[in-house]
Amino acid sequence: MIERKAGIYQGRSKSSGYKDLVWTVATSADTSVGIQQQTKLTLDTIQENLLELGSDKSRILSAQVYIANMADKPLMDAVWKEWIGPDPKHWPQRACLGVDLEGDVLIEVTVTAAREQ
Repeated sequence: MIERKAGIYQGRSKSSGYKDLVWTVATSADTSVGIQQQTKLTLDTIQENLLELGSDKSRILSAQVYIANMADKPLMDAVWKEWIGPDPKHWPQRACLGVDLEGDVLIEVTVTAAREQ
């Protein structure tokens, strides 16, 4: 059975789970701040979403990071590395893409993670 968690936007869920996999997406709750704070807030939301469906950041398999300005990638990377931790056993495959994001959104992250079933 597919499990879905409603987000704040009509027509899409913030997270979905199916069997032993979870998918989730997030942006910053505060877009008035810079890339480092938006990254932290976005990753905190990713963790909350994962926990809600029985997973956590140590179980992320794959991540896609969309940033509005690729020049900000080193700043985002510093926050990412602190958040994901020093254990390479918890490091997911990750891609980072420069894209046009809506309004003052500087980062959007989507992940696929494993969960216990």
